[in-house]
Amino acid sequence: MSLVMVIEDEEAISLLLSYNLEKEGFEVVTVSNGLNAVSEVERLMPSVILLDWMLPEISGVEICKLIRSKPDIKNIPIIMLTAKSQEEDKIKGLSSGADDYVTKPFSIPELMARVKTNMRRAPLFEEKEKILTFKDITLDLVERKVKRGENYLHLSPTEFRLLRMLIKEPGKVFSREVLLKSVWGENIYVESRTVDVHIRRLRKSLNKYGPDYIRTVRANGYAIDEHMQNNSDSDNEEITEE
Repeated sequence: MSLVMVIEDEEAISLLLSYNLEKEGFEVVTVSNGLNAVSEVERLMPSVILLDWMLPEISGVEICKLIRSKPDIKNIPIIMLTAKSQEEDKIKGLSSGADDYVTKPFSIPELMARVKTNMRRAPLFEEKEKILTFKDITLDLVERKVKRGENYLHLSPTEFRLLRMLIKEPGKVFSREVLLKSVWGENIYVESRTVDVHIRRLRKSLNKYGPDYIRTVRANGYAIDEHMQNNSDSDNEEITEE
């Protein structure tokens, strides 16, 4: 499932976009604070970005320029949303690096069509960025699908991001604090034990079709590697979901 990021500070518009994008089968994440936008793009790697021009504190044009300056995210398609309809404004938006420009108020069917078109036009990521593998586990970062062997797994967006982080660096032990910061974001307050809850769910999904490769390192965190172990002690701990 492709991820669309909506960077918009007006809640009504954000909700409208989210509803219609999800109806079209997209996974959606919304960001209301422009100052956090670039770090969220780097963390989540969306397939398309819908970016409002008039954001508080930093404009959509500046965010667009920042995204285009970073090698890992510079090729993600950006559709600028704005009430500015003058030709010079459109030129400014497109010159900042936007791939498309939609003027408010906009037609929802037209916007959905533009999202799909820009997604098809997007340059392919380098192979290492499109597909991640570990043993018989495969993550498709473009389609946001996970397979173990020939079996597709149904992971939540959080479980997908956890698995992506672990698989990117097999053998590396990630502390709960690092996982929280990278997967949930720096400005989100979540109890560290929440990581244990999601790791447990991730294990349950993965282990339906093969051995357990997620290693629990007591008092440290988690890693994924070939060293299979009995994780039952960790999994049997009482965990309260947040």
